[in-house]
Amino acid sequence: MKRIPDTAAASVPRDLAAMPDVPGVRHAFLDLPGLRMHVAEAGEGDPVLLLHGGIQDWRAWRKLIPGLAERYRVVAPDLRGCGWTDAPAGGYTRDRMTGDLVAALDALGIPVTRLVSTDMGGILGFALCHDLPERVSAHVSITNPPLSAKVGLRHVKAFLPLWHQEVGSIPGLAPVLFGRGRQPLARHMLQGFSGVVEATDRSDDEGYLARLREPGRARAASAMFRHLVLPEVLRIAGGRYRDVRLPMPTLFVAAAEDRSFPPEMLEDLLGTASPYLASTEFVTVDGAGHYAAHENPERVRQVITRFFAEH
Repeated sequence: MKRIPDTAAASVPRDLAAMPDVPGVRHAFLDLPGLRMHVAEAGEGDPVLLLHGGIQDWRAWRKLIPGLAERYRVVAPDLRGCGWTDAPAGGYTRDRMTGDLVAALDALGIPVTRLVSTDMGGILGFALCHDLPERVSAHVSITNPPLSAKVGLRHVKAFLPLWHQEVGSIPGLAPVLFGRGRQPLARHMLQGFSGVVEATDRSDDEGYLARLREPGRARAASAMFRHLVLPEVLRIAGGRYRDVRLPMPTLFVAAAEDRSFPPEMLEDLLGTASPYLASTEFVTVDGAGHYAAHENPERVRQVITRFFAEH
């Protein structure tokens, strides 16, 4: 595995200039097995791995990175098919995408990391915790329930807004809805889960939409729902993750305006999983919806740094 610095001009995509200028952030490309992954890094010290949501990329963390980088070495990769990472035709499974993260950590010389995950990145974050708990010292899960949660009838309403998961998995149709015309499926995912959308800076949304107008990335988004998200939903429903107790301390961050997993629902789901989690905390962030790290980054930074300082 070879790390390709952004100073290697021949290796840098022409559209690298389209990235936002975030103070202190440096960019690198990792030559992993079967994948060229883009990673944004900032700061020095103990590492913190940030895993973004479904059709986002490292920019989901851009308002959080400078504050975290004051204490930590922040590593924010673009997941397979997202951002400036390659979008190959296949490999969008739980095991392969978790393997991408392990290979990236190895390439960066990181044996153990703190972890922050949100949205679809939470699937991979928890998968990493389950498969290789020795690689994760502490985990902050933002607006996501644990995979070991027991879903009952009272929780069904939390999953109704997630209809995009089924639609997004349909071959042929989903890439069109993700990448063409008004891109309705992508817009629903970016703006349909927060009660504070109108009052929030949405300047990054067009950047995410622009990446999805590339046919290969629209197909990759659909493949992630088909091969990662929906199979994982079935595993959760079947109790796959209630066999192993996670040893690392975990902080669950709810957002007061999250329309999918509001605080009371997320806390209830956490309660069903508590026997399978060694140490947990729960906190609610006001003035934010599902993408809390973008909508109230200062408060999210405070709860993350406090939790990591204690663990």
